[in-house]
Amino acid sequence: MTLFSIFFFPYSIFLSKVFEETERNSSFTEVSNQHHKNYLAAMFFLPKDLDDYIVNHSQDEPQILKDLTRETHLKVLQPIMLSGAYQGRVLSMISHLRAPKRVLEIGTFTGYSAICLMEGMPAGSELVTIDINEELKDFAGGYLFRFRESVNSKIIVHQKIGDATTIIPELEGTFDLVFIDADKPNYVNYFHQVMQKVKSGSLIISDNVLWHGKVVEEVKPKDTSTPVLLEYNRLLKEDPRLQTVLFSVRDGLTLSRVI
Repeated sequence: MTLFSIFFFPYSIFLSKVFEETERNSSFTEVSNQHHKNYLAAMFFLPKDLDDYIVNHSQDEPQILKDLTRETHLKVLQPIMLSGAYQGRVLSMISHLRAPKRVLEIGTFTGYSAICLMEGMPAGSELVTIDINEELKDFAGGYLFRFRESVNSKIIVHQKIGDATTIIPELEGTFDLVFIDADKPNYVNYFHQVMQKVKSGSLIISDNVLWHGKVVEEVKPKDTSTPVLLEYNRLLKEDPRLQTVLFSVRDGLTLSRVI
């Protein structure tokens, strides 16, 4: 099986499983329950039996990510922002194949995707995460440290808090892998800034590029995110410096390689 063949099934398998857990476990809040219902209703899905088959024939997520997911649902608003188990395995696979020595993550939330990327990073490598929410720094940092200790990793982690559009230009050097999963209205800005921080062979992974299917619908007057994502997807496709493939993983995941 090739690298690309594992990505062709759309998904939010993990979210459906969390929704089932929500039904069974009273410790999950009704607010979280409703968030999942709303999110699931907005996504495109395969039949559940096929979903189950896909996740059952993919690598299991590490226990630390299960713990992170549960604690996120118990303590943090909008847990749907988690990458989720299936997409997490995709990110982990890409990282293992690339073995990046320097990784930049724009949009960290509680640290799920950062850990997935760390799984494939060699000893002595460097991870830079950026998030706007200072309140989540200790939460995410705790799990990043715990993962690093659990695998005896020597990865250097730098957590930066603030506006990514002001932080990115100040970063020194180039990155082997960049993961973009932050505020959608800034995606085009991130694109232009990130292109100054990559080199030939670098990978740029972009999340939520299908935006709940809104990219193929009529744009509503007050929608500020969809027009930017449409432009962003066009830039990735047409930029001669990039080789780009958009995968129907979860809410859309684009993999771009710098030529």
